[in-house]
Amino acid sequence: MSKHDVQCLWQVKAQLGEGPLWVAEQNRLYFVDLKNQTLHAQDVVTGARRSWAMPDYICWLIARRDGDGFMAGLRDGIARVWLEPELRIEYLHRPFPAGSGLRMNDAKVDSAGRIWAGSMHNTDYAQDIGILFRLDTDQQLHAMDRGYHICNGPAFSLDGTTMYHTDSFEGRTYAYPLAADGTLGEPRVWRQFGDGEGSPDGMTVDSEGCVWIAQWGGSRVCRYSAVGELLETIAVPVRNPASCTFGGADLKTLYITTASEDNTPEQLAAHPLTGAVFAVQVDIAGVPAGRFG
Repeated sequence: MSKHDVQCLWQVKAQLGEGPLWVAEQNRLYFVDLKNQTLHAQDVVTGARRSWAMPDYICWLIARRDGDGFMAGLRDGIARVWLEPELRIEYLHRPFPAGSGLRMNDAKVDSAGRIWAGSMHNTDYAQDIGILFRLDTDQQLHAMDRGYHICNGPAFSLDGTTMYHTDSFEGRTYAYPLAADGTLGEPRVWRQFGDGEGSPDGMTVDSEGCVWIAQWGGSRVCRYSAVGELLETIAVPVRNPASCTFGGADLKTLYITTASEDNTPEQLAAHPLTGAVFAVQVDIAGVPAGRFG
């Protein structure tokens, strides 16, 4: 089990805390409360906090290489977002037909600066209609794979040739061969999660190429080798860790977002820090989050 001291950074009581993003030049951790339609940020040096009410679900936030605002996944598509001096949103793509029930869910950037973003049905997780998209640096959007229930991740190997991607409903993480031009090979099952482990959710990769996965319902974040071997477990004092990322000056702070949804009143009472963001010091540094462009 964990030898680490997991600290509560912000008891924000998120309904669905997701998408943690470390922006080093701001000393800021950004994260979303997806269904509460709110983006949060904390300066971890000064403790200063900001929150932005969004017009709809906000599913993820990604920094741009040019520093001119951010990219964001909203309920029905992908947009450019500027937060300061005031909030401004410009949609680039709205890929879902009206009434489909689909929404964006999770996204990351590969080594070439492309965004990989998954989608899912908003309420009926048994429907396998989720799509995995690739947004190229010229802002063209491509549907790269289909048939997902709950798209989560992705994350990328250090050499950029493997993409890890999860269907949380199946409790399964896949490894895709990823070519330099952004095409995907046939996926293989990288790890099937079993009873008591929780469902694999958001993930990140460290500087040794190992994969850290938040495990919804499992009260833990785990580190796995590149071949899926369990190396380390960090116990989290809530049922539903949802995602994780590295930050801090040395990238040795693991930030963990959590969710209050999918808890009974009794479970919420037993886990008073449910919905908080946590920080834990680890021995292995992460790698900087990819930026779009």
